[in-house]
Amino acid sequence: MGAAMRRVCFTLQVKPEHLDEYRRRHAAVWPEMLAALRAGGWHDYSLFLREDGLLVGYFVTEDLEAAQEAMAATDVNRRWQAEMAPFFADQADGLRGIHVLDEVFNLEEQIT
Repeated sequence: MGAAMRRVCFTLQVKPEHLDEYRRRHAAVWPEMLAALRAGGWHDYSLFLREDGLLVGYFVTEDLEAAQEAMAATDVNRRWQAEMAPFFADQADGLRGIHVLDEVFNLEEQIT
């Protein structure tokens, strides 16, 4: 990973009736999908799910747009997003439908 890494935090809304299945699917993500994310520049990627369906994602990347483009170009992402689409509210998807949040504080940046 290079020096100019960006922390990305985003939200999506999972339909409440699909929470258990969403958790189940993410307990064993396809190995091909994991490899594509890593190759596409997604590092330290985590998802957090609240009981009302608010999904918060976090990852580190050199270039958000390039990381999204790299995934969009893969067949495994197309298959994964097609399977995940029914889980999300507002016809969002887990790649282009994310709502990226502005970072307003980072301890490491201020303490050094």
